[in-house]
Amino acid sequence: MRNEKLIQALGNCINHCNYCADACLDEDNVKMMVDCIRRDRVCAEACAALSQILATNYKDVQGLVDYCKQVCNSCAEECEKHHTQHCKDCAQACRECAKACEAYAA
Repeated sequence: MRNEKLIQALGNCINHCNYCADACLDEDNVKMMVDCIRRDRVCAEACAALSQILATNYKDVQGLVDYCKQVCNSCAEECEKHHTQHCKDCAQACRECAKACEAYAA
C-alpha cells in the first residue's frame, strides 16, 4: 500500500505529540510550555486527520499532506527550543513525519 509508510510516520508523530503535550503539563514552568503544548495538539490533530483520510485511499490529499508537513516542522521547531527528553523525542518524530510527507508527495 502506497500510504503505509506515511500512515506509520503519522501514528508515531501523533503518539509523540500527545505524550509531549501531556508531559509539558508536568513541567515546573508550564507557562513556558504553552506554545509547545498548543503545537503538539495541533500537530497530533492534523496528523490524525491525514492518517484517517489516507486509510480510505482517497486520492485528493496533497493539500492536507502539505499542511501536515508544515505543522510537523513548526512543532519540531518549537520542541527543539526545550531541553526535556519528551520534547527532543517529539521533535525527532515530527521531523521524520515531515520527511515522510515530502516523500509521499514525490
